[in-house]
Amino acid sequence: MRALNWLWRALLFFILFAFALNNQHTVELKWFLGYRWQAPMVFIVLAVFALGCAVGVTAMVPSWWRHRRDARHRQKLMPETSGPASAEAPTSPAKESIASAPVSLPPELPFPPDMPAPRKPAK
Repeated sequence: MRALNWLWRALLFFILFAFALNNQHTVELKWFLGYRWQAPMVFIVLAVFALGCAVGVTAMVPSWWRHRRDARHRQKLMPETSGPASAEAPTSPAKESIASAPVSLPPELPFPPDMPAPRKPAK
């Protein structure tokens, strides 16, 4: 599978490289208010691609922040696990029942915080 992935990347690279070699002539972009920009076509295509990547990443930032915030929230809800039995022993029966009670997570979590979210099946 890795070899197939590298073959695909090599093919894509050579196709784009051939595109760049075949489009070295100068192109003129006409902007608003009479502004004109002359550059080789391959640079214009590269600039538009870079601009598209930047816009795409910028559009994804709020979603990334939201997912990071949710992950931090889930991490805070997870019970802290200490190693072997702690050195302190509960002294009263009330503390003993609290210490032995299992920790439950709030019902708003759709899945346990220590497990990844289930993926939708591929069609």
